[in-house]
Amino acid sequence: MKYYFLGICGTAMASLAVLLKQKGHDVWGTDSGIYPPMSDFLAANDINVWQGYDVAHLDTPFDRVVIGNALSRGNVEVEAVLNRHLPFISLPELIRNEFIQPSRSIVITGTHGKTTTTAMMAWVLEYAGLSPSFLVGGITRNFDSSVQLGKGEYFVIEGDEYDSAFFDKRPKFLHYFPDYLIFNNLEFDHADIYSDLAAIEDGFRKLIRIIPSEGLIVANGDSNTVMAVCDPVHSRLQSYGRLEGASLRYNILDSGEEGTRFMVDDGSDTVELLMPFPGEYQVQNAMAVIAVARDIGVGWDVIREALASFQGVKRRMEYWGRFSGADVYDDFAHHPTAIQVTLEAMRQKFPGRRLVALFEPRTNTTVRRFFQKELATALGIADAAMITPVFRQERFATDDRLSLDQLETDLNAAGTDVLRPGGYSEILPKLGEYLQEGDILMLLTNGSLGGEYQKLLSATAKTR
Repeated sequence: MKYYFLGICGTAMASLAVLLKQKGHDVWGTDSGIYPPMSDFLAANDINVWQGYDVAHLDTPFDRVVIGNALSRGNVEVEAVLNRHLPFISLPELIRNEFIQPSRSIVITGTHGKTTTTAMMAWVLEYAGLSPSFLVGGITRNFDSSVQLGKGEYFVIEGDEYDSAFFDKRPKFLHYFPDYLIFNNLEFDHADIYSDLAAIEDGFRKLIRIIPSEGLIVANGDSNTVMAVCDPVHSRLQSYGRLEGASLRYNILDSGEEGTRFMVDDGSDTVELLMPFPGEYQVQNAMAVIAVARDIGVGWDVIREALASFQGVKRRMEYWGRFSGADVYDDFAHHPTAIQVTLEAMRQKFPGRRLVALFEPRTNTTVRRFFQKELATALGIADAAMITPVFRQERFATDDRLSLDQLETDLNAAGTDVLRPGGYSEILPKLGEYLQEGDILMLLTNGSLGGEYQKLLSATAKTR
C-alpha cells in the first residue's frame, strides 16, 4: 500500500509512518511545522516530507490519505481530497486495521504519563524476551525509536483521549480495543474539545465497556476519579497505589539524584525496586507496568533489571547539556499537574540548586484562563520562571486567554522571580544574562519556542 500523510510530523503520525514503512508499505507526507525530534526521526528512516500544503502533492499516486487530527476543513489539501472523492482514513483507524486486530493490545491511558508508561511497558516486555510491537508518542531512549515491529503477540500503544480526526470526533483510544488497559489518572484537559471533566469521563466509560471479560484494567487506586469511572466494569480489575485495598501497593524508601527506591507488595511478595528517575509519579507509572507484566507472567528479577535500565523518553526530563553555567533539561509539559510534578522531581534530584523554569503557554489547555491559579502554583515551585508570550494569542478573547500579567503577579507574591521576553528572539539573551553557575534550567514546552528551541539545543550540545 501507498500511504500519503497530511500532518506527518505530529508525534503519533510520524511514528505510524515509520511503523508502516517497517511493515513494507510506501509512506511519505507533508506538514507545515517541521522540527525535531520527529523531523529527524522521519529523515533517519528515509521518509520524504514536503514542507507546506499544496494540492499538487495529490498528483503523486497513492492508495490512501492519512489525515492527522491537527488538520481541519479549510486546509487546501483536505478540501481537494473531499472534492475529488479520494480515499482517506484517520490515524487510529489505520492503526487498528494494520496492527491492533492481529495482536493482543496493551493500551496506556490517562491525562499524564502516557508516553513514559508506554515506553516503560514496551521495554519491560522487550527485556523479558517477548519482542513486542509498540507505538509511543515520543522517542524512547532504550530503542532510540518511537516504534517497533516486533515478533511477539503484544502491541503496546499510547491511548490518547483526544479526538481522532475532524471527521471522527471520538477519542482515539476507542479504536484500540484493549486486552490490557492501564488507566493512570484523570484530570480536565484538552479545553478545545471537552467542555468539562464529565465529558472526558464519558469517553473513558465508553472505553471500559468494550474491554473483553477476560481482559484486565489496571487502575490508579489512589484516584477517586479513576476508580469512580471504573465502576462498574465487566472485565478483571486490579488497582495500585499507597492506600489500603489496592491490589498492588507501594511505599517510597528514598528519592534523589540516582532515582527512586521503592517497595512493592502484591499480597504474596514484597520486592524492592529502583526507578532511575526522581518523583513519585514515576513510581506510579512503574506500578501500572508491573501489574500488567506480572499478569502476563514476567518474573520479579526481570522486572527489577528492566526498570533499573529504563532510560526514559526524549523530551521527558531529558538532559541536554550546559548553557550560561546552567544544566539544561527539557520536558514536554502540557498541563499544570505535569509541570508541578516535573518541577517537584527536579527539586528532589537537585536539592539546594536554583531552579529556573522556561514555560511556553502553547497547548489548548495552558493558553486559556481555566488553569490560571494552578499554573501559578505549579511554576511557583521554581525559584524563577521565564514565561513566553501566549502561543497564537490572537485566537482567544482577552477574557478567555491566560493572563500573563496575573500570572506574574501571583508568582512574585509567592517569591518566584519572573522574566518576560517580549518575543521568542529575546529568550536566549535574557537567559544568558540571568542564569548563574550551578543553576538548573527546566524547559516546559511541547513546541519549538519560535525556533529558539533548536538554537538552545545546539548550544548545549557543544558542552556534552
